[in-house]
Amino acid sequence: MAQKPSIPKGTRDFNPAEVAKRNFIFDQIKTEFKKFGFQPIETPSFENSSTLMGKYGEEGDRLIFKILNSGDFLSKVKDDLYAEKDSLKITSKISEKALRYDLTVPFARYVVQHQNEVEFPFKRYQIQPVWRADRPQKGRFREFYQCDADVVGSDSLWQEVEFVQLYDSVFTSLKLNGVTIKLNNRKILSGFAEVIGESDKLIDFTVALDKLDKIGKDGVIKEMKEKGIAEEAIEKIDPIFELNGDFSAKINGLKSILSTSEIGKKGIEELEFIQRAIAEMPLKTAMLDLDVTLARGLNYYTGAIFEISAPEGVKMGSIGGGGRYDDLTGIFGLKNMSGIGISFGLDRIYLVLEELDLFPEAVEENTKIIFINFGEKEALYAMKAVRALRDVGINAEVYPDSAKMKKQMTHANRRNIPFVVLAGTQEMEAEQYTIKHMASGEQETISLDKIIEKLR
Repeated sequence: MAQKPSIPKGTRDFNPAEVAKRNFIFDQIKTEFKKFGFQPIETPSFENSSTLMGKYGEEGDRLIFKILNSGDFLSKVKDDLYAEKDSLKITSKISEKALRYDLTVPFARYVVQHQNEVEFPFKRYQIQPVWRADRPQKGRFREFYQCDADVVGSDSLWQEVEFVQLYDSVFTSLKLNGVTIKLNNRKILSGFAEVIGESDKLIDFTVALDKLDKIGKDGVIKEMKEKGIAEEAIEKIDPIFELNGDFSAKINGLKSILSTSEIGKKGIEELEFIQRAIAEMPLKTAMLDLDVTLARGLNYYTGAIFEISAPEGVKMGSIGGGGRYDDLTGIFGLKNMSGIGISFGLDRIYLVLEELDLFPEAVEENTKIIFINFGEKEALYAMKAVRALRDVGINAEVYPDSAKMKKQMTHANRRNIPFVVLAGTQEMEAEQYTIKHMASGEQETISLDKIIEKLR
């Protein structure tokens, strides 16, 4: 009995319609990346283990897929080491390569390795799959695509402004109106910790603050106390919970809260710069909002922090994010190389577009017109027409077999092919074609030139 086929947990097959919709998103994102001057790069699906290991923390290291060395990979493992059954010690002996975990570390490796060839500031985009040995669950996969754009070699705040505009342009092109670009700054968070005298507990403080939307004020205060943050310290930042209104109103509130923090005031300056620039160049469909609780990637980001929320009414987590980092390439020995990067959550964007019915009708269309096969002579006549249609950029084909008409028409329907052509003896003698619009049922007998005119 043949084995039932399957795929590994956490991976997916995509049917033609799904691939077409995913490619639509890719194409829109790529188009906007190019408009903004970003250049494409690609890196290998796997890297040397030394490149990846130790870059994502202990948890990340566990989630990296290791690739076994080819050949007799156990031959280099000594008996005493093998007897210990310590997987961490053995792994380095039997595996020298690993599947990439994200696009950021490979990008850092690329910049350092090619630093003499790269023109700085370097604006790159990268759309490729990554792999994580995560526990598969709804919305979490072991293989998925990342869509990243980064600029390295510049600490100018105009880059932050550009990324806000880029987000707006991408979502506008996808007709996904009303997304919120949430903005914060790591310096603001450091300022909060400084003001309350708990700088050494910055991580604990901000991790708790980041949960405000989920657990509310009381839940955040409870978690802070559990982390050892003093009650009087918490009282000092109580005004944070009352910050509301528009961007300017929140800025004014921050100025009061962070009046004694130099790093906090620096963060406010950076936020005001971005706000002023965007006010002069208003966003098309997105909204810019200041969210002082935003703390994603705290160990990583050093300045601006972005997070993108779907339009109101759509229950979906973040559909994009990013921020400024001061030392991306330092992990590979190239110091003081500031950069900023953002990413798009492809799978979540797909789900949002599906929910809001925003995919264009034609996006799933592959073949535009199919010719019915009545026999050898008719098929040759049809093939000549198909060739002419393809030459002018129209997707066309002939049904391969001289099957029953009903079968061929059903095939066209199931594939959502909008036009079917019938060309039998009469049409051939007249050098005409009968074209049928499948949705309306209307049909007419016309020349090939007229078909081309109709379909272009």
